[in-house]
Amino acid sequence: MQPHPLRLSPGDDLRVAIENLPRRRGLDAAFVLQGIGSLSGANLRFAGVEAPTVLHGDLEILTLAGSVSPDGAHLHMSVSDARGQVFGGHVARGCTVRTTAELLLVLLPGHRFSREPDPGTGFMELVVRRRSDDGTA
Repeated sequence: MQPHPLRLSPGDDLRVAIENLPRRRGLDAAFVLQGIGSLSGANLRFAGVEAPTVLHGDLEILTLAGSVSPDGAHLHMSVSDARGQVFGGHVARGCTVRTTAELLLVLLPGHRFSREPDPGTGFMELVVRRRSDDGTA
């Protein structure tokens, strides 16, 4: 397990930056343990809803966590607006960093994550495999 603190800068897309980090390092498994910071807008997909909801304006990231595989990330986030109203859901592309985002990722070089159809849920779900010494799953 390799901890990897990461700071994102203004204008960065939160989801894109998180998905790119393990790829740049040649790894196939990571978790986002926590994230805080601010956004100038967010796209969150609420439970049971197909499309993301666009949240406009300055937002504070209260929590951020999830898993990252070569097939993409499964991230949940809660944010608050200027009135303190809290929204939470699945992180979609289009969450733009306003001033900073401070994240702690854990890279897992001994594992390979993938997303595969699960007949029980009907969704693409996380599959965890151990990597062998030669790097294969």
